[in-house]
Amino acid sequence: MARIYDVAVVGCGPAGLATAVYAASEGLSVAVLDTRAFGGQAGASARIENYLGFPTGISGQALTARAFTQAQKFGADIMIPVTVKSLDCTRGNGAFSVTIEGSDPLRSRAVVVASGARYRRPDIANLDKFEGRGVWYWASPVEARLCAGEEVALVGAGNSAGQAAVFLSGHARKVLMIIRGGGLGASMSRYLIERIEATPNIELMFNTEITALEGDEASLLRRIRWKSRLSDDEDSADIRNLFLFVGADPATSWLDGCGVTLDRGGFVVTGAQSEQNQGKLVAPLETSVPGVYAVGDVRSGSVKRVGGAIGEGAQVVASLHGYLGDVAKPAL
Repeated sequence: MARIYDVAVVGCGPAGLATAVYAASEGLSVAVLDTRAFGGQAGASARIENYLGFPTGISGQALTARAFTQAQKFGADIMIPVTVKSLDCTRGNGAFSVTIEGSDPLRSRAVVVASGARYRRPDIANLDKFEGRGVWYWASPVEARLCAGEEVALVGAGNSAGQAAVFLSGHARKVLMIIRGGGLGASMSRYLIERIEATPNIELMFNTEITALEGDEASLLRRIRWKSRLSDDEDSADIRNLFLFVGADPATSWLDGCGVTLDRGGFVVTGAQSEQNQGKLVAPLETSVPGVYAVGDVRSGSVKRVGGAIGEGAQVVASLHGYLGDVAKPAL
């Protein structure tokens, strides 16, 4: 802990691992910290079929395990499990200080926030049993092909839910859009509401919530049950694909008090919108605190895709070199 790293990466998902691989391979000393395991959200994916270079697909665990090994090969110090409690941005002795639960602080000349976001999960029994096996938190062309010609269900009432419903309606036979509230106007853009209302195979189910999921012996989703919030009416349907768009919570509480600007949802703001007032061009992935960067799902405006996260992890290394070369000074 007496060492000062060039960069501390908080989060060991695809964005954090890509940062570690590219930074360490270019000679920077790197520490990567994660509270659970490597892989992040992607590590739980049963098969990623739209990642460049893997035409037959690869599991999230296999992909991130390769990156984990690769980062270590280049000399990155990966520390799991450690819980990061806070970040001190006063830069005493020229370094940031990352407070770790039950340990001395870790010091680094730059910090990359890659702590990700966790999708909100409705209170449904056995939900985790079907994640990646019929329950999805995104709707890409991969999932669209899985449900081609079938009836699917989607939970949510925000813009992301509306966009997903319209997209899936072009592939699925029918989209049941399950909405806990009584309307869409408060949470969805008008143009999306009009598109949904004009799409014949999208059925809106207001004041409704899912109560149970049923599967087969292979733990694949086969049926969902729901009920009305206004009565005791219950119903069910044979549904093999359920899409949940009820929001995500960024892992940014550890940034409280360090001056990093967050958006209304708690995601880290970067680039020109980050409120730096130093009369200089702000790097696209730099936060409101010089020397602190954000990549992956935790960043406001990120695309929430594995490929995008890895691209940002590679991109941020150029900014790190610039910052470390022009601004940061090693401690005496």
